Amino acid sequence: MKIVIAPDSFKGSVSAMEAAIAIEKGIKRYLTDAQTLLIPVADGGEGTLDSLVAATGGKRVPVTVTGPLGSPVAAEYGLLGDGKTCVIEMASASGLYLISPEERNPLVTTTYGTGELIRQALDDGCRRFILAIGGSATNDGGAGMLQALGMKLLNAKGEPIGFGGGELQQITAIDDSGFDRRIAEASFLIATDVQNPLVGPNGASHVFGPQKGATPEMAASLDEGMSHWADVIEAKTGMRIHDRPGAGAAGGIGGAFQAFFPAAMRRGIDVVIEYTGLRDALQGADLVFTGEGQIDFQTASGKTPMGVAQEAQKLGIPVFVLAGSIGRGISELYQYGITGIHSIVNAPMTLQEAMQRAPELLEERSEQVLRTYDGKARLS
Repeated sequence: MKIVIAPDSFKGSVSAMEAAIAIEKGIKRYLTDAQTLLIPVADGGEGTLDSLVAATGGKRVPVTVTGPLGSPVAAEYGLLGDGKTCVIEMASASGLYLISPEERNPLVTTTYGTGELIRQALDDGCRRFILAIGGSATNDGGAGMLQALGMKLLNAKGEPIGFGGGELQQITAIDDSGFDRRIAEASFLIATDVQNPLVGPNGASHVFGPQKGATPEMAASLDEGMSHWADVIEAKTGMRIHDRPGAGAAGGIGGAFQAFFPAAMRRGIDVVIEYTGLRDALQGADLVFTGEGQIDFQTASGKTPMGVAQEAQKLGIPVFVLAGSIGRGISELYQYGITGIHSIVNAPMTLQEAMQRAPELLEERSEQVLRTYDGKARLS
């Protein structure tokens, strides 16, 4: 039996590769001679760099950059096996995980470090970029990133603005004379499953601001600033990004890429599927295991399990999803090719215990799912 194992990471617990290894152990406990292919995947968020670097035999390049609160942080970019393509996880430089819950404040957090990562990769000769923009701590409309790449964002006094979404309302002019010329020579593929516009009730500030520390009042103020920023961009470029799908991704950095970069946006899981060779691996497979920490109605928006299942569905391959927890709205997922969804938690336990025991729980559940599936197959 050929089984493809293609999970995402279980955030805060195990990486995608660690999850895949645990699932494989469970499979081998029942079918020692099973042919297993381990393809750790991601959906454009945390783990995308790991997945693509591992799949292509690439390497990591460490870079010290400005973190979301302005202090130096140790970040990195990935260089794929072709030696030309750079993978940047925005979260590495500007991520929510870099700051404590008490420090979350999208009025002041900046994407400057993400711009520094791009600049360093340009210095190192990269001209082809994949940007995974999930997990950001920011809501500055990409202003910090643009500043790091030489763009001057000026207030009424002709002075550069400071960091954070709270500064956007102060912008009166854009001076792009120092904007890095190499950007026009490069290509940027933006991996995200977010289709939200830049402003409004479904925009970056109101939808994603709260998880980054915004109160309702703060979100309203941030949205006003973002709308003003979009007005300034439109006056400068002629491009209206206020309502563009995807412009609200990662606190509005999606809009900055659309306005100032030779960029294209694609669903993150589709980018990962292409670069990892998952489609080829599925040929001739009898079964697929995938999974991630939380499965719920949001999974249908382009999360890893749905993307993997959609590919397997084209070939009629059953897909089982293993999850740390199962939320509401999962019934709609079955139309995308998912055969069954299983929680790995096998007894009452705290979240902390479940996270610590994830490898063991994944191993046990994958064995049990396979035993049940194989037993039914033999009876039919």
